[in-house]
Amino acid sequence: MPADITGTNIYNLQQKAFTLLKGPIFTTFLLADEINRAPAKTQSALLQAMQERTVTIDRRTYALPQNFTVFATQNPIEYEGTYPLPEAQKDRFMLKIYMDHPQREDELKLAQRMLGHNSPEDTLTGGAVKRTITPELLVKLRLSLIGVRVKEDLTAYVVDIVRKTRTHQSVLVGAGPRATQALILTSRTYAAINDRDFVTPDDIKSMAISVLNHRLILRPEYEIEGLTVREVIDDILRDVPVPR
Repeated sequence: MPADITGTNIYNLQQKAFTLLKGPIFTTFLLADEINRAPAKTQSALLQAMQERTVTIDRRTYALPQNFTVFATQNPIEYEGTYPLPEAQKDRFMLKIYMDHPQREDELKLAQRMLGHNSPEDTLTGGAVKRTITPELLVKLRLSLIGVRVKEDLTAYVVDIVRKTRTHQSVLVGAGPRATQALILTSRTYAAINDRDFVTPDDIKSMAISVLNHRLILRPEYEIEGLTVREVIDDILRDVPVPR
């Protein structure tokens, strides 16, 4: 066999080819569309990327961008061909936001846009969507959240809310420490968006449902009665004393 096509050289060529053909995971913002249709192996690989911002392939580990963030859509679990997301993976998502059908006026505008050359697809391919932020600015914005003050009693308020999810009579599995971290961070962000450098109890309440609703598992007997996770969170927010 000629020296230039030995097994070692073929392996090296394969490695070089990989560096030129990195998959979609090597990006800053990753959209995992219909994430609950992905099989277990894919979910496991995505969990590593979400937690460690790294990808391991053929025993080699590659770093992902500092701003790597996963956005995902999810079909209702009763649809065929779906897989339940592991609790550990759901815990890595900071927020779960429910999106209902658009209002009639908005749906009418979308239908009218489809009649011409102004559809969402044409808007994207035509270059009408422009970049509004740079990676460097995004890092600065994230660091600026440190300047948003959270008083000690509000930190304790967040902790009490999360801990209450573990003792509520209707909850089988409550939220963990990551929920505490997420609720503090999102409350800071909510305050900053509203031009404040301090967090209020209302900021925490505003973010509680989106932070907690995918982290709680209700007891079957309460689910059968029609109780929802949102109602449990509302009950917890009413029960935990608000700092004065």
